Amino acid sequence: MPSSPTPSPAPEPSGVRRRSLLGAAAAAPVLASLAGAGTASAAPSAAASAVDSPDGARALPGGGDLGPNVIVFDPSTANIQGRLDEIFKQQESAQFGTGRYALLFKPGTYSGLNAQLGFYTSVAGLGLSPDDTTINGDVTVDAGWFDGNATQNFWRSAENLALVPVSGTNRWAVSQAAPFRRMHVRGGLNLAPDGYGWASGGYIADSRIDGTVGPYSQQQWYTRDSSVGGWLNAVWNMVFSGVEGAPAQSFPEPPYTTLETTPVSREKPFLYLDGDEYRVFLPEKRTDARGVSWGNGTPRGTSLPLTQFYVAKPADSAATLNQALEEGLHLLLTPGIYHLDRTVDVKRAGTVVLGLGYATLIPEGGVTALKVADVDGVRLAGFLVDAGPVNSATLLEVGPEGASADHSANPTTVQDVFVRIGGAGPGKATTSLVVNSRHTIVDHTWVWRADHGDGVGWETNRADYGVVVNGDDVLITGLFVEHFNKYDVQWNGERGRTVFFQNEKAYDAPDQAAIQNGSVKGYAAYKVGDDVTEHEGWGLGSYCYYNVNPSIVQHHGFAAPNRSGVRFHGLLVVSLGGNGQYECVINDTGSPTSGTDTVPSKVVQYP
Repeated sequence: MPSSPTPSPAPEPSGVRRRSLLGAAAAAPVLASLAGAGTASAAPSAAASAVDSPDGARALPGGGDLGPNVIVFDPSTANIQGRLDEIFKQQESAQFGTGRYALLFKPGTYSGLNAQLGFYTSVAGLGLSPDDTTINGDVTVDAGWFDGNATQNFWRSAENLALVPVSGTNRWAVSQAAPFRRMHVRGGLNLAPDGYGWASGGYIADSRIDGTVGPYSQQQWYTRDSSVGGWLNAVWNMVFSGVEGAPAQSFPEPPYTTLETTPVSREKPFLYLDGDEYRVFLPEKRTDARGVSWGNGTPRGTSLPLTQFYVAKPADSAATLNQALEEGLHLLLTPGIYHLDRTVDVKRAGTVVLGLGYATLIPEGGVTALKVADVDGVRLAGFLVDAGPVNSATLLEVGPEGASADHSANPTTVQDVFVRIGGAGPGKATTSLVVNSRHTIVDHTWVWRADHGDGVGWETNRADYGVVVNGDDVLITGLFVEHFNKYDVQWNGERGRTVFFQNEKAYDAPDQAAIQNGSVKGYAAYKVGDDVTEHEGWGLGSYCYYNVNPSIVQHHGFAAPNRSGVRFHGLLVVSLGGNGQYECVINDTGSPTSGTDTVPSKVVQYP
């Protein structure tokens, strides 16, 4: 590893640092550490439980085999490194390929490993605590496949492991849709690729990094409910909520936006071993959270046996998935691609839909991939929705239109659920994600109208709106939305809150008329409805790169009613290399971008 650059200050990026430039319901409370969780060695049971079907038909089984693309290791497994290398070779540059993998490590200690992660690859420990599974080695993401440019290192994850990096610092050079959750790094964490090339932002949650985190060239980053030994630098926009050891609030220079706590959070469900049996842990909701949820080694929450899940395989139809849900089973989506000819309907309170290895749902014939009823406590986590070639009005709906029930005690959570329109092939959707249910928590999403890959063009992968929030009291932590034809985010609900937002306007607008919004030049990246009286956001950035027509002018990145209850903290807009310009930051406030310098225009507070 080359020597690290001096920590203060890190250089501002020179020129344009973007990816396109280089081409392209019985729940048992868990009260203590579960006996035997650290020593599981036998194969998990395939026992099935029958849940009575409402119509008396034969029930689908619960539990069972996790399928061929869930690879489970224990410390005695032979040639672990060889298997890791084989999967990485297949997935390293398979950005729009069909391979999907989950690499799971049973509790214990592993030495001499370097798990390099390519596309659609998740690595996770199977303990109740990250410290139950220790790798004396590394879990690495680098960008050798793309000549040192990390801005396309999407769709991979690391969860629930302790790492003792060989060099003292683990490299995690990712961009969007690459969560780092429930990790304990007994050393430092480097978020830049080898050579400190370009990188465009990511997400850490519920993790402890004993050493220093060095973002170096990362343009923006969000860290939530974690602990760090230090933070080296900031480029455009670094946001922290509930992070012990985070830099103090200092936006605009350096651009740190720091909240002492996270207003509401509930960690992502995860698979673990209790002795020889798989279970899914459901962490409890926290209010004003700070630091990791597993600080004493035992997280707080409830646990479900795998026998209460229908273990879905890619060949399963939407009808089968719906039958499982109707029979009272939760869904565990094993790695692969699921083609849906009808909507998956989640109607029961407390239902868990958990994906492994970036399981991917593709709606066919213009249907919506998944809908959630206006019920308490649904948990959606760990899967990708890929738009189909026939336009869908929506891809994912949380709550029906007009939903109004109070879910404050037990909200629905949407975590590491990602949406893509185009890239892997033609895809269209008018609106990607619609949130109608009150009190919903969306915790880390990347909603992306593709700017490269197959099936890409202003009308080819048409997608007008990324995220539309109609429900009141919705909180989004870690919101990444890019390249939509109109509003990337449209927020109509009251008392909405966003902690961290990263956006790029669509690259491929052909001319000014194509983006004209009535009398306004361009659709804002983040639009708060004109009738909204209360809304708040922290650490929000929008960037433009109109490479098809660099003369395009975007009036502002953010639009909101000008009233005291609508407040923003730490806003910025950036013109990437002068390809298009912003006239203002929010409404008519904030300095314009100018020239070819990639320098942000910032607003500290609004109003």
